[in-house]
Amino acid sequence: MYGMSGPYVIRGSVSLPEAELMWRFSRSSGPGGQHVNTSDSQVELRFDLAGTEALPEVWKQRALQRLASRLVDGVVSVRASEHRSQWRNRETAAVRLAALLAEATAPPPKPRKPTRIPRGINERRLREKKQRSDTKRGRSGQGWT
Repeated sequence: MYGMSGPYVIRGSVSLPEAELMWRFSRSSGPGGQHVNTSDSQVELRFDLAGTEALPEVWKQRALQRLASRLVDGVVSVRASEHRSQWRNRETAAVRLAALLAEATAPPPKPRKPTRIPRGINERRLREKKQRSDTKRGRSGQGWT
């Protein structure tokens, strides 16, 4: 891992612009030995979704609507602290943000076209229910004396 593997593609030819990404580093919690108190390996990546020009307007509105609960003043943030290396946490945070935006900007699913159940399937279901009912009725002790 010598070079950043960006640009991080959201979908198609649209990618996260490096200039609009805001990075913040802090000390990560958890084990790490003597090195842990001196290195800022936790990464917080922030992206101004409301103010970006990198996304098409339709995608931006869709993402703002879908990510409304995660936004603070139109900014979405992602944290990564799984790895001991700041560089790997940077990669993880950027990939996570790209995946989040890809999911948020995806087009809505096509509406379901209602279909009718074929008559034969319904008749077979009712016939099988009747057979099962007769089988269970035959197990009762009534009518044997």
